[in-house]
Amino acid sequence: MSGLARNVHAGIATMTDRELHRLVADLSVQEMLAIWPELSEKATTTLFVLLDIDRKAELITELAPPEREHLITNLPLDNAREIFATIAPDDLVDIVQDADRDVRDRVWNSLSAEARSQIQFLLRFDEDDAAGIMTTRYAAIRSDRTVGQALTFIRERAHNVETIYYVYIVDNAKRLQGVVSLRDLLFADDARPVGEIMTERVVSVLDSTDQEEVAKLLEAHDLIALPVVDDHGRMVGIVTFDDAIDVIREEQTEDVYRMGAMDGAADRYVDSNVWRLVRKRIPWLIVLLVAGTLTTNVLAGFQPLIAAAGFLVWFVPVITQTGGNSGTQSSTLMIRGIATGDIRVRDLWLVLGREIAVGLIMGVVLAAVIMLRSTLVPPGVAPIEAIAIGVALVFVVLFSSVVGAMAPLVIHALGLDPTLMAAPLMSTVIDVVGLTIYFSAARHILGL
Repeated sequence: MSGLARNVHAGIATMTDRELHRLVADLSVQEMLAIWPELSEKATTTLFVLLDIDRKAELITELAPPEREHLITNLPLDNAREIFATIAPDDLVDIVQDADRDVRDRVWNSLSAEARSQIQFLLRFDEDDAAGIMTTRYAAIRSDRTVGQALTFIRERAHNVETIYYVYIVDNAKRLQGVVSLRDLLFADDARPVGEIMTERVVSVLDSTDQEEVAKLLEAHDLIALPVVDDHGRMVGIVTFDDAIDVIREEQTEDVYRMGAMDGAADRYVDSNVWRLVRKRIPWLIVLLVAGTLTTNVLAGFQPLIAAAGFLVWFVPVITQTGGNSGTQSSTLMIRGIATGDIRVRDLWLVLGREIAVGLIMGVVLAAVIMLRSTLVPPGVAPIEAIAIGVALVFVVLFSSVVGAMAPLVIHALGLDPTLMAAPLMSTVIDVVGLTIYFSAARHILGL
């Protein structure tokens, strides 16, 4: 248990209510999140009760589902109603979607009619789309309003909107016309219409835009929020930068899982039981196991060669490891480049040319190393045998580098996730083809 967690436990047991309030006031939400799993259920309940309403709302949205459900189950109904009234609609949707049935019913019964209406509206959309992560709490006015009226509107509505830094300009049909920043409003004359100072070229997204694309747009344009519109240009909500950060973290987690040949669900490890972990990992292991058995077919096919030149078996691990490592390096570079937008499908021929050059250079260097190693260090082989191994390694590294780079690009061009062709699957494919190249090259050079 960390020192902070021990202090909190000791404080709950020994401090007066006033001292406990002072202790809790000094803790940030991030500090509480860090120590929360270390505290007992009694301690977490005591700590939560001492928080002010805004910090309760922030904490409950950040906690993992099991910890959140414990609190919701033990909250008095009036307190729950007050907390949920403070939480943004998009965060409430996440709570409802993540909770089990009993907790979901308790949350629903604690909501106001307005909050239920907002949640029902948001639940209509796919959770991976822009509308699935947006909030309906935003500031919007018509273009004929003055700067003074806009500032008064912001003061009156500030506590009801997600961000006050952007005010969106809409017409009577709620079609997005422009945007004005709080900074521009503060420096403008109160009598001036906002339509004269607004920016008409607004970066916006459709409600059906994928959440990853939304996050990239927010990052690329360095925005705090991004307006979401429907097919008719009517504004339906905004996506804020904190939601974009959550999306980026979730997408990166899923990519890492897929690159490790696991199901892409971004669950926390501590929240997963043994069987969930097995289900996450075993399917791909079975696929890779079956695919990997193809190497036995390759070895069986070259049995006469292996019988005549048994030293080739000594270097099988070197060939497969070097090929796998070369392919993994290339695929990792491509997947990262595709994710950041640095590499696009139109760059396919550029990538191909570079990887051929890189693969040849690396192959020659590695071949020189393995030839020296195999002739000078035991068990040692004859010079012609070392040449056979070296030449084969050049072609294996070249093949691995090219395939490792091209496969993610081709898969991305087909509209699929390039992480499907990541490390484990890439290594398995390269093992099979690499061994075929290795034995074929050796047979021709050795004349067997």
